[in-house]
Amino acid sequence: MTSLKRLFNLLELDKKDVLQIFFYAIFAGIVSLSLPLGIQAIVNFIQSGRMSASWIVLVILVVTGVALVGILSLMQLRITENLQQKMFVRSSFEFATRLPKIEFKELYNHYPPELANRFFDTLTIQKGTSKLLIDFSAAILQIIFGVILLSLYHPFFMIFGVFLLLLLYVIFKFSYYKGTETSLKTSKNKYRTAGWLQEIARNNFSFRSELNYDFALEKNNEIIKDYLYSRENHFNVIKRQFGHLIVFKVIITASLLIIGGYLVLSQEMNIGQFVAAEIIILLVISSVEKIILGLETFYDVLTAVEKIGQVTDMELEEEFAAENISQYANICLDAENMGFNFPDTNFGMLKNINLKINPGEKIIIDGENGSGKTTLIRVLSGLLHHTSGSLYINDNTFNKIDVKQYRARIGSIIQGETTFEGTILENITFNDKNISSEDLKWALDAVQLTSYIKKLPKGLDTKIFPEGKELSSSNIQKILLARSIIHKPTILFYEEPTDKMDTKVANEIIDFITSETNKWTVVVSSQNPHWLTKCSREITMQKGTILSGIKI
Repeated sequence: MTSLKRLFNLLELDKKDVLQIFFYAIFAGIVSLSLPLGIQAIVNFIQSGRMSASWIVLVILVVTGVALVGILSLMQLRITENLQQKMFVRSSFEFATRLPKIEFKELYNHYPPELANRFFDTLTIQKGTSKLLIDFSAAILQIIFGVILLSLYHPFFMIFGVFLLLLLYVIFKFSYYKGTETSLKTSKNKYRTAGWLQEIARNNFSFRSELNYDFALEKNNEIIKDYLYSRENHFNVIKRQFGHLIVFKVIITASLLIIGGYLVLSQEMNIGQFVAAEIIILLVISSVEKIILGLETFYDVLTAVEKIGQVTDMELEEEFAAENISQYANICLDAENMGFNFPDTNFGMLKNINLKINPGEKIIIDGENGSGKTTLIRVLSGLLHHTSGSLYINDNTFNKIDVKQYRARIGSIIQGETTFEGTILENITFNDKNISSEDLKWALDAVQLTSYIKKLPKGLDTKIFPEGKELSSSNIQKILLARSIIHKPTILFYEEPTDKMDTKVANEIIDFITSETNKWTVVVSSQNPHWLTKCSREITMQKGTILSGIKI
């Protein structure tokens, strides 16, 4: 889908508002171009030396026309403000709905925070679209009405109109694709710059050393060079368009002054008509200039629409409705010759995995780094989709299950997962009103978080900064653990859930997680040897395959 088509589809959603803007633009254009006729009549009255009631009426009408144009412009602003608000709200929900459900294969070559940052292109669309709708509609209508009005004065002005329309077509035809292409490249490099600055901010401690600091500046300089190069190319397109405009203004102004003067001298036009025609011509030239200069905004809007469209076009996970919502009260996992490899790679991270996990089992997966432990846990939890073989969940293939219901019965901690900005309570419960105070207390006690919460002045209502910057690593893990068990899930998937805690606390939490009183299934990858004493089965992996699986 082209950027222009995306823009039309976007405007189609608010067709009523767009049509209202055009309606007011037509009305304002007619009023604006009628003003020179009133001025013409006033000039003729003045020239004849007559002062009458008609002269006063004309003055009042012209002034009223000016006020009416202003009122119509204000009404347009109100509509465009409504349009901007709807665009912002719609875009925010579009991103919030899609980002958690995008297929993994779509995200493989993208950095999710960079995709989220594209939301700010909505601001460009907001401002740019309103400007285009108001300025372009008014300008185009003024040109059309102006040429029609001028042609009534003399047939010569028809040539002017044809030349004008031809010029606009040529400028748009030969600069549209180049302008859009250079704008997209500029935007890409702009996001690269923002992404690198984000990396510097995220790893600010690493870049404090002088050597690393110099590297940060050098890399920033290289990215900026690319941005400036692409920006200069885009500016050359804009400059060429403006050059065409200057040539056009010079030719048109000179031609119309000379020929208009000749028509007055030859008495084919009177002085009032000449003044009115020159006013109309100035309005038309101003409208053409507004369109040419507005093309940069047009390119910015097309680029923003395209950048957002690249996110909204991403494939979402397919969901199947479950007939029985309680079907995952017990979960049995069965992998048959299952494999997994990342997109665009031939190297299999998992190969020929044959594994059956029964309800209530406590399983530890170990192996060297890179052996496939993490990948296996993420495939079993549904975070990644296997690429070969079969994965059965309660005798149904993974591709046919209700993913939402399955994930609702899962508790997990994935490496890299952390807290989000909000209160401690929000981080644990996600404001689920169905969670009772008893269940909350049970979860806090289980992960030994209660004493810490009691020390905080605001308790569970204490605000957490993004990534839990003011929290210890141990407490972050405890919050994640509480989150994973608060709904008393059927199965738990853990990647190093207690590695940031001291040994005594970690072992006590492991004892709770693996207790016989908790009927959930546990699948964990951890270097803590205490898991081995509590799990019922050990699975050893090597180079993406299961080397052995033994009962402990």
